[in-house]
Amino acid sequence: MSLRIGVDIGGSFTDFAVLDDDTRKIRTLKVFSRPDSPGSEVLAGMAGLIERYGIEAKDVVYFTHGTTVGVNAVVQRKGLRLALITTEKFEDVLEIARLKIPDMYHLMSRRPEPLIPRDRVFGVKGRLTADGGEEVAIDEASVLAALAGIQTTDCEGVVISLLHAYRNPQHEKQVKALIEKHCPEIFVSCSHEVWPIIREYERTSTAIISGYVQPKVANYLTHLQLALAEVGVPAELKVTKSNGGVMSAENGKSNCVQMILSGTASGVIGAAYIAEQCGIRNCMSLDIGGTTADVALIVDGKPQYATGEYIGDFQIHIPSVSVSSIGDGGGSIAWVDDFGVLKVGPLSAGSNPGPVCYGRGGDKPTITDAFAVMGILGQSDIGYNSVTLDRDAARNAIATLAERLGKSIEQTAEAIIRVSTSSMYAGTSRLVSRFGIDPRTFTLLPFGGAGPMLACYLARALNMPNVTVPVTPGVLSALGGLIADIKNDFVKTTYYDLNDTTLKLLTHDGQQLEEQARAWMVDQIGRSDTATIALTADMRYRGQSFEIETPLSVEALASGNVDSIRDAFHNEHCRLYGHSDDDAPIQIVALRLVIASITPKPALERVAESNRAPAPVREIEVWLDAAARRVPLYRRADLCAGQAFEGPAVVAQDDATTCVLPGFSATVDPYGNLVLTNRALQH
Repeated sequence: MSLRIGVDIGGSFTDFAVLDDDTRKIRTLKVFSRPDSPGSEVLAGMAGLIERYGIEAKDVVYFTHGTTVGVNAVVQRKGLRLALITTEKFEDVLEIARLKIPDMYHLMSRRPEPLIPRDRVFGVKGRLTADGGEEVAIDEASVLAALAGIQTTDCEGVVISLLHAYRNPQHEKQVKALIEKHCPEIFVSCSHEVWPIIREYERTSTAIISGYVQPKVANYLTHLQLALAEVGVPAELKVTKSNGGVMSAENGKSNCVQMILSGTASGVIGAAYIAEQCGIRNCMSLDIGGTTADVALIVDGKPQYATGEYIGDFQIHIPSVSVSSIGDGGGSIAWVDDFGVLKVGPLSAGSNPGPVCYGRGGDKPTITDAFAVMGILGQSDIGYNSVTLDRDAARNAIATLAERLGKSIEQTAEAIIRVSTSSMYAGTSRLVSRFGIDPRTFTLLPFGGAGPMLACYLARALNMPNVTVPVTPGVLSALGGLIADIKNDFVKTTYYDLNDTTLKLLTHDGQQLEEQARAWMVDQIGRSDTATIALTADMRYRGQSFEIETPLSVEALASGNVDSIRDAFHNEHCRLYGHSDDDAPIQIVALRLVIASITPKPALERVAESNRAPAPVREIEVWLDAAARRVPLYRRADLCAGQAFEGPAVVAQDDATTCVLPGFSATVDPYGNLVLTNRALQH
């Protein structure tokens, strides 16, 4: 027997998905997360898998996981105490940034304080020109003076980001060598090593985030490697990446910026896989865990990618699956402000102490507590029997809000859900406007522990006609990490005009990137001949400020076909903006390459069919749409393909609970997915 394990560490629960290579079947588990002791939840989960399913650690041939250690360090500002070395006269790069305020509609909006304050930024003498030539050599005395200043600030590390290092890294290398010679105990990172992109602020801020979390992430990965070896797992530890791929833990220790959004990206990869298997062309994934609600668009079966995603208050300019946080998670705390207005979030009860109804010491009402009061939760085992729900405790917690609002406890609980839905509606509306899509033509695919509970509420608000709930929605992010391909991105800033002369330079640059990519793949899996390569270029009309990522043909570069590259950009510009200028000169600012090696995928198993009406476990009392109702409770495992029922209803399973609102019909597809349809929107 050979087993492949994917793990997703969330704010409240850590999820496990186990694929048996022989049977192609998936087994799942949830355990409580341990933010106070990162990594221990993985060991607890392994023990639970061994006890629950009788698997043996020695049979694990592949182990990958997503972690929140990096992103939590940035959000909580608990990373390394860093200094920054810049080119002299560029010490204000972090304060100036892009001269934008976070919220253009808020007159008092302020940019966040940089992770490195101005008094820990030091300039050194030396200057490169825009083409990478040396104008002023590095002045060793200025570097040593900067190092002396750094030593007075008790810094634990230094980030070096010098002007035009994306063109020529020599100055950064010289400064790094001097620091390592005179102060070998201090951690040093260079911007060209992290992500060598044009634009000073973006490259510097990305390098800072990488340095800010790297020692903590590296230490975490080392401890996890030792722990897995201790329990007898022979597989090399791998980590999921922000771009939806995976890499070795050893690579992650030195390149942790690439895995900082790993958990959210894994969920989208899992959702895209389910959508493809079910023939859903366009869908919106909705991942609601314990802390946040995150949404992503899957168009023509493919996740959307972008750069500049936010990590807390800061953007990180690496390729990543485009995921937007649009609202609150199941552990988000409800409260009443000084004006008597009900609010939800942004604070979360997390895993410890968690919602009040979990009985782990929480005393503030959450979204999960609201669902418990409404009768949706607590009707069956949840969290693989790791949680015993205390509905009375949830009622007592929400009663304090109900008294202030002058409503009943049930009305207040439903108001919490409606406030949360309103927040998600606003966030989703911004997203669909940005991408120019109509949500009425998309299917909502919810997952995460709370996703299926809130999905019908959001679908109804957005007039989305269909919701598809996967077979194991609560652990879909773990499944996504399990099936993610071995994948990496490479970039080279070019800044060429597109013509016959520069095409030879582009071809050479493309060959260099491919050599780097294949060497990386050999290091990861021992071979590169089975890998696929995709090439794109950041292109713009001369005079434009920003670029469009345009797919390129490797064959077009090799054959010297300038016209096909030019046409590709015109077509992409026209697709995005509705027009193009076929006579305007074009610049290629950067060349990008993605290499990927396919990992085994589980085959979705067809479930038994039945033409009989599904039999509920029993009827339960719930509060839905401002009324007390008796509704059927179905067990997910009992449902067969072809069966159908009408809402309102509740569907319970180990890893999640689905709330089917009044006005929705439910059917079971051949793979056991629950398809919910808003009857009011049927044509």
